[in-house]
Amino acid sequence: MHRQLFDPDHDAFRETVRAFCDKEIVPHHDAWEEAGIVPRELWTAAGSAGLLGFMVPEQYGGGGARDFRFNAVLIEELTRARASGVGFSIHTDINSAYLLDYATDEQKARWLPGFCSGETITAIAMTEPGAGSDLQGIRTTAIRDGDSYVLNGQKTFISNGILADLVIVVAKTDPDAGYQGISLLVVERGTPGFERGRNLDKIGLKAQDTAELFFDDVRVPASNLLGQEGQGFVHLMEKLPQERLAIAVVAAAACENVLESTLAYVKQRTAFGRPIGSFQNSRFVLAELATETQIARVFVDRCIEELTAGTLTVSDAAMAKWWTTELQQKVVDRCLQLYGGYGFMTESPIAKAYLDTRVQTIYGGTTEIMKEVIGRTLGI
Repeated sequence: MHRQLFDPDHDAFRETVRAFCDKEIVPHHDAWEEAGIVPRELWTAAGSAGLLGFMVPEQYGGGGARDFRFNAVLIEELTRARASGVGFSIHTDINSAYLLDYATDEQKARWLPGFCSGETITAIAMTEPGAGSDLQGIRTTAIRDGDSYVLNGQKTFISNGILADLVIVVAKTDPDAGYQGISLLVVERGTPGFERGRNLDKIGLKAQDTAELFFDDVRVPASNLLGQEGQGFVHLMEKLPQERLAIAVVAAAACENVLESTLAYVKQRTAFGRPIGSFQNSRFVLAELATETQIARVFVDRCIEELTAGTLTVSDAAMAKWWTTELQQKVVDRCLQLYGGYGFMTESPIAKAYLDTRVQTIYGGTTEIMKEVIGRTLGI
């Protein structure tokens, strides 16, 4: 089915991203997975190519094109290149929205030029050892003391946590006020008391650095408050739909890419004297997956249109996130079965996809939380 989502500017951007991936990422990604991290030079190269700040106003060194369709192009091409360990999405799809909408002009002038160039890598720290999807359960505190906040606590599973120069930290500035006491603070690399723990060993996304972060009496200037004090939970709720849609974009693209490679495989792999794709079971499995993938693509593209228009609802974003990521797991699992023993070998692309896919139904809000969000909008 022909996609009507993109115009020539998006198509030209896709060519740029694809060329960048083929030159700067694909030849090196296996080595980065072994290292558990990508080099900072990749970020500055991406900044030079215009891949990191396309949504940022030109006055700060960006491209001035705040249009999520460009984000979708970047996500799809990184997925096509199997660049699962590149943490650009945290930067471009999540943190850009917080910085553009909640930062003051002074903060934008300080942070956005480096954000665009790749010299300033960003992360967002929500999850704690005892609080995941339930953000109201966080225990990290930031108590005002003069012209600073004193930050204490621990975060975990933080993507870009090792490389990050700026970390948007979710903390309680008023521990007795419930969700109305949550605020967002930007902590900069080198701030005394801010320490990074392990680069965590995951079953997938091996090149994506994912860290523990520790804050011990970290004095964060009051000028680093992002948005309004006590409105952090509201700010998070406002931006989570975009994060969840970005995950759905990955899922839809991954389904398409896995199906494409599996179709090629079953046409050339033979058993009992004929291609395994010619057996009725193979055709039925692939027909089912192709149909559901097409349905996912249509819905995700519609959600991208809605987000671009500023009308994407919390419920629709949750629907897109849970359904496409669960479908992604199904597609990868069924396709791996068609690969047989080769699919069980870590050297095969389908095995890598199997491992990288598993987290999709977890981060950004679990499938169970997405269903809860949807159910509440139904009045039940």
